[in-house]
Amino acid sequence: MTDLGISLALLATTVLLCEATRILISRLFSGKDYAIYLVEIVSTYQLCACTHELKVLGEVGRIEPHIALTLTFIITVVHVITFHGAFANPNGAIENVYRKNITGKTAVARITCMFIGGKAAQLLVPHIWSLGLSDHHLTHKRFGFKCFSPINGSLLEAAGVELACTFAVQAAVLHIHKLDERFHAPVIAAVITSLVYSGGHISGAVFNPIMAFSVQFPCSGHTFLEYAFVYWLGPVTGTSPICLRTLTCQSSSTTSREGPPRSLELRGEVG
Repeated sequence: MTDLGISLALLATTVLLCEATRILISRLFSGKDYAIYLVEIVSTYQLCACTHELKVLGEVGRIEPHIALTLTFIITVVHVITFHGAFANPNGAIENVYRKNITGKTAVARITCMFIGGKAAQLLVPHIWSLGLSDHHLTHKRFGFKCFSPINGSLLEAAGVELACTFAVQAAVLHIHKLDERFHAPVIAAVITSLVYSGGHISGAVFNPIMAFSVQFPCSGHTFLEYAFVYWLGPVTGTSPICLRTLTCQSSSTTSREGPPRSLELRGEVG
């Protein structure tokens, strides 16, 4: 089997095992509030583990760009379909707090679960590579599983790319309900793939703080704080306009139901 075929088999196995685990969680803990936290850990592990393998395919396997983008599109569709309500991205949790779909306490707990899932992928995937299932796994092992920073521009440019990509994705998610549900996954995947193509050469186009923590932070080339500036501050800032828009819409909706504000205090509560 070719290296690409082995990687595809590994990706498929990861998704199938994670999906089986999610189904098991739903059956064993049906109706339990903490079930979604377990699903969050498993889904984030799936996302990060698959991204680790795709990164090795690109950096060590040197696959053609069009193949890499095709795989990005396909695996993104799979993630969207299989996550079962998990965010696997702090940006989604933050936005849902502003939408009042979840509480701040719940968001913190779910983001903590994301870090657990991301760290688990960071620790476990090298053990899978150590099996030497393919030539590029053996090559990666030979060099100590070292990776290098994907940032090719200045830190400010890279953070700007992450900000813009995050805003684009969150805006797409905000308006995706206008489309038939059958098109949700492929449309989101198409947006993400387009952004990876457009901004990948500058920052890697990660626009997910947890995925960056798992996949990019261990790479040499920049310090932890520099990575945090690009991959944490950039995406969170990109989410802010969407959150502000949500607050504005909620404020307008409340005002239209209750009538004009009667005092400064009431305006403060509404805002």
